[in-house]
Amino acid sequence: MRTLCASTLIGEFFVIGFAGLVAMKGDLSTATVWTVCGIAMLLTVLLCGMLSRPGAVTVGWALQIGLIASGLVVPTMFFLGAVFAGLWWASVHYGRKIDETKARWAAQTAAASAPDAA
Repeated sequence: MRTLCASTLIGEFFVIGFAGLVAMKGDLSTATVWTVCGIAMLLTVLLCGMLSRPGAVTVGWALQIGLIASGLVVPTMFFLGAVFAGLWWASVHYGRKIDETKARWAAQTAAASAPDAA
């Protein structure tokens, strides 16, 4: 799960940066835009390293909501936020399935390679 979710978060890092460039053409000050974008970009990178900890997926969902809400400033982000929310869901959902399959395979391999107790 970590690899899929981290890949989604790194993609969001770049999208947030580009959205910041677009948002600078609006009414907001440059400092405001880059403070908000910088915090969001830092969060994506930090979250990549914290994906194995409890609550990281929940923080990721909060980030997805924030990304969609950024559409209020840059309207294209409504669409891109929804796309990344879908990617986040797929990363979490299929990543957990992959982790379960790997664990099952590792248990079967360990059981098959263990010497018989008989």
